[in-house]
This record gives sequence, structure tokens and C-alpha cells, in this order.
Amino acid sequence: MAKIGRPGLPPEERQRVWEMWKAGSSISEISRSVGSPPGSVFSILRPKGGIYQPPQQRRCGSLSLVEREEISRGLAAGDSYRQIGRQLGRPASTISREVAQNKGRARYRAIDADDRAWRKARRPQKSKLAKNPVLRGYVAARLDEDWSPEQIAGRLKKQYAAGSQMQISHEAIYRSLYIQSWGVLDKSLQQHLRTGRPIRRAVNNTTTGQWRSQIKDAVSIHDRPDEVADRTVPGHWEGDLMIGSQQSQIATVVERTSRFTCVVHVASRHASSVTEGLCRELSVLPEAMARSLTWDRGMELAGHKDVAAATGISVYFADRHSPWQRGTNENTNRWLRQYFPKKTSMNGYSQTDLNRIAEKLNNRPRKILDYDTPAERYEALLR
Repeated sequence: MAKIGRPGLPPEERQRVWEMWKAGSSISEISRSVGSPPGSVFSILRPKGGIYQPPQQRRCGSLSLVEREEISRGLAAGDSYRQIGRQLGRPASTISREVAQNKGRARYRAIDADDRAWRKARRPQKSKLAKNPVLRGYVAARLDEDWSPEQIAGRLKKQYAAGSQMQISHEAIYRSLYIQSWGVLDKSLQQHLRTGRPIRRAVNNTTTGQWRSQIKDAVSIHDRPDEVADRTVPGHWEGDLMIGSQQSQIATVVERTSRFTCVVHVASRHASSVTEGLCRELSVLPEAMARSLTWDRGMELAGHKDVAAATGISVYFADRHSPWQRGTNENTNRWLRQYFPKKTSMNGYSQTDLNRIAEKLNNRPRKILDYDTPAERYEALLR
């Protein structure tokens, strides 16, 4: 198929994107396979809502691009429609109609004509919701009430007899909802779906067994010394990023024995920024308080070797989706939400501001410390 306009992936590669998406590959996997950025892959899937598009087939008997090139050469040579038709084994009327539909003898171009033919062939049948305003209104109202397409389809099947114009499959509802070019259901109704996905995911799509972004040479929490678990030896820390609005974030680290907390200013979530912030703040710790750091399995600490080299602290990583393995840090972050409520920006805070907030938290008595403060326990451990 000829392609007019901004260059991108060739048609065969675009179709491979759809085939891989249908088979359950992730956008990252497809990106690596076709050699195109993930955003470009998503831009192919998004207009059709991630709903698989089979390859477009040329109708039997229609002119091919090769034949159109022959027509273009014949016109340039001044041949008549009858002469061109004899060369191609086509009626003269077919050649005449082809040229008339594509700007005439003087302006006929084979690639332009072939592209126009493919676009004209895309004439999808109107969806059931587009043809039935009553059904469309019912579906839209139920979606607005947070019903799922499957619930809507099941309810209609129960209320109306088989073959009724008031029955529709849940997949047809998804298609009308995600393929916005149809203009059937308002895009805002997507927000009422539980998943909140911008595109429809293939039934085979799963991250199980797929290559994911991984931290090189990460040491598992299961290799951490036994002394960390019972909290008798100080100097073992837990950490994570706390996320705010407007692409803002801070790093929090808390000592497991005393619950003493440090709040670290980081410019971004990029590994280099997080590494720089942790190296800056943790390198000043006394040697007795710089034993280990257990972090979430996030790529923001991909530079863990640099942190270890700069601070003398051994870095370990918790298992994926296991926040309880860093329970002290998770609980401390909930305390810090008093100062950094969710959906508020942290961009305006300097390290001095963060130190002041950490000091307030460290000087509040804690029940788990028999109402000592973290600062008091920390000082006692240093002595």
C-alpha cells in the first residue's frame, strides 16, 4: 500500500505492531522488535483504541500499484486509454474511469491514486449503537452510572428477547467507546471504566514472563543480613520516593531501630537525580549508622552502586509489589503526608525546608518507641 504524508513505520511493520499486540506483547516488547520508540507504537494503537485491526486486503479484480504505474507511464507517453488497456489486459473503460477519478490525464500519479483507492476502501459498516439512538442512550446512561460493558450487555440480554434491537455484545460497546473516530459514545465515558486504560488490552496481554526494565546487579532483600530483621543493630535504613503532583517528588529514608527520618530533595525521578540526592545526604552519616539501605524495586535507584560507593551503605531491593517488606518506610510516609498531602506539588521545597519538616517529625513522640522521640532514640544509639 502506498503511503502519502509524514513518514513513519512502513505498512508491513505497522501490521506487525497489531499482530504482536493481539498476541499479548507489551508496548515495550513491540518497540524493541520494530525498532521504534514506545510512543510511536502507542500512536499506532491509540486511534483504534487498541482493538486489533486485520490487514486490509485488495479487492479481487481491482487495479494494483504496478498497473497504476503502467497507466502513469502510458499517459506520459501520450498513449490512448485503449492502448494502455490492451497492454494491461483491461477494458478501456476501466482505464478511463481510473484516470477520471484521480485528477485526469495531466495530473494522474500512480502512488497518489493507489493511496486514494486504499482510503476509499475503508468504508466500515455503521455500528449498532450508531444506528439505534435508543440503545445508544441506554448504554451511555449505564456507563455514566459506572456499569461495565459486560454488565450492560448482560442486563439487556435478560430484559429483551433474542434478536431484539435492544441487545448488543459487550465487545461492540468497547469498540464504540474506544474508537472515537466513529463518533458514537463520548470519550469522557471511558473514565467510568474500572481499569482506566487509554486503549483496549488484548486478552493475551500479560507481563508474566516478559522482559521488564531491570536494575543491573540488584541484591535481593532475601540476601540481607539477619541482624536487619530484629532491629537490634542500628544503621539499617529503608527508603522510597514519595510522589506529588506536577511531576514532583522527594526521597524518604528512615532508620529501622530509631525510626529517625531523613527527607531528601531530588530534582526528578531520574536515577541520576535520586543517586545524587541520596549520596549528598547519606554520606554524612556516622559510620555506625551507615550499614544498609532497603529500597523499593524502582528504576530510580538504578545507580545503587554509586550510592554504595559514596556512602559505604549496602543497598538491597525489596520484592516487586511487596510494600510490607519496607513497612517502617511505608508507615513513615503516611506520617509525612500530613505535611505533603496527596495531589499537592513538592516543587517549591528546598533541602532546608525538607530538613525542617524532618526535624518536626523526628521530635514527635512515638507510641512504638514508648513515647520517646526518634531523635532521642537516635542520639542514644550514637552514644
